[in-house]
Amino acid sequence: MSNDEIFAAAYREHYWAVSRYVARRLPGRTGEVEEVVAEVFTVAWRRRADLPASPLPWLYGVARNCLANAVRGYGRRRRLVDRLGNDEAAHGRHVVDSPDAEAPGAWVHEALDRLSPADREILRLAAWEELGAEEIAVALGCGRRAATMRLHRARRRLRTEIDRLGPAPSAPAEDRPPPAPVPADATLCKDHGHG
Repeated sequence: MSNDEIFAAAYREHYWAVSRYVARRLPGRTGEVEEVVAEVFTVAWRRRADLPASPLPWLYGVARNCLANAVRGYGRRRRLVDRLGNDEAAHGRHVVDSPDAEAPGAWVHEALDRLSPADREILRLAAWEELGAEEIAVALGCGRRAATMRLHRARRRLRTEIDRLGPAPSAPAEDRPPPAPVPADATLCKDHGHG
C-alpha cells in the first residue's frame, strides 16, 4: 500500500476513536473538538510516511500535542476576554447549579481532577481509550516499562484520592440497626416457594 492509502485507511478506521479521545478532554467545546481532530489528521497526513502499522496509539500521541496547543490557545483567549470584561458573569449569565445537580459518581471525577495532568492522561488512556501498556508507551512517547510504572503510580494516587473523597462506607454489621420485625400474621412458606 502507498503512504496515501495507509493514511486513508487510518483515517477511516480511527477517525471516531480520535474524536472521542479529544471530546473527552474538551467537554462541552464541540467546535474546538472538530478543530483539534482536523489538526490531528492534518499532522498525520503530513507525516503519513511515519504512520506505524498500528496507528491509533501514535494518533493519540499527536492528539495530545494538538490538545496542548488548543488548551494554551483557549487560555490565551479566555484571559483576553476576562481583561475586556466580556465574561458571562458580567452579562448576568452566570449559572449556579442546584444542590441536587451533582451527577452520580461525581466524586470519582473530582478525585481524578485532583491528580496531575500526567496522571489523568495515563489513566484516561488506559480506561477511556482501553490501551495496553505498550500502546500507552507509544501515545506518551516513552518506553513500555516507564508507561507501566507511571500507570501503576497513577492508579495508586487515584485510589488514595477516591478513598479520601468517596462516599462513606456502609456501617459495620454491629453498628447497623436490626432488621424490621416480621409481622406475626405473615406466612413464610419454606416448601418450594408455594404460598
